Amino acid sequence: MVRVLLADDQSLIRAGFRVLLDSEPDLEVVGEAATGTAAVALARTLRPDVVLMDIRMPELDGLGATRQICADPDLAHTRVLVLTTFEIDEYVFEALRAGASGFLGKGVEPADLIAGIRVVAAGEALLSPAATRGLIARFRDDPVAGASGSDTLAALTDRERGILSLVGQGLSNEDIARALHLSPLTVKTHVNRAMTKLGVRDRAQLVVIAYRTGLVRPGPGSGDA
Repeated sequence: MVRVLLADDQSLIRAGFRVLLDSEPDLEVVGEAATGTAAVALARTLRPDVVLMDIRMPELDGLGATRQICADPDLAHTRVLVLTTFEIDEYVFEALRAGASGFLGKGVEPADLIAGIRVVAAGEALLSPAATRGLIARFRDDPVAGASGSDTLAALTDRERGILSLVGQGLSNEDIARALHLSPLTVKTHVNRAMTKLGVRDRAQLVVIAYRTGLVRPGPGSGDA
């Protein structure tokens, strides 16, 4: 059972999400928060598997709440899935750095929302095409963001570094397995080892590192819609 905490300042939206998610046999809404502060408090109390986080909320916005949740060692298993009205807004980049596991637009289809929660709960990243374009554009246009730590990758083997590069390009484990003629399980093992060595929570953070270290460099048109 995937336990979900809803964080949105609009009660009608929370009610709709609750009805939708509770209708699934493997999903359970365990709590609701109308502010970022309440989301952090309830996350610490309820220990949900996934927090469905609105990016704009009173008291503490979704970015600040995401940062606090993802920095709490007692919530190491909790993943944050951010819902945003504008998938390419400035918060996409910042919330990824804060520890969010993925993004969905608020206009997402119900089936895609349910699938997204399951993906994030399983420890995978969920970046929509629009969010990924926005992320790449931010790295392309902000040289400071892409200039971090050449020593960051020193702990990785050549194979792990190669797989990290492909993760940064948005390839799934299955895609990487086909490209490198490996089994998906072997790829997953390398990805998990890279996450452990780099001290990150999930695949979304690997994407950030791939760009920040220059392992993946966005092309001149990568941010175009």
